[in-house]
Amino acid sequence: MGTPCDGGAVGGAGYGSGFALIVVLFILLIIVGTAFCY
Repeated sequence: MGTPCDGGAVGGAGYGSGFALIVVLFILLIIVGTAFCY
């Protein structure tokens, strides 16, 4: 939401917003996975 890429994609087809959401979920998944490992 605060990234330039997401802000620039708002006026587009909304592809950038969906892609950013997937990236955030993927990063959260990695953080949770590493948290369980440690």
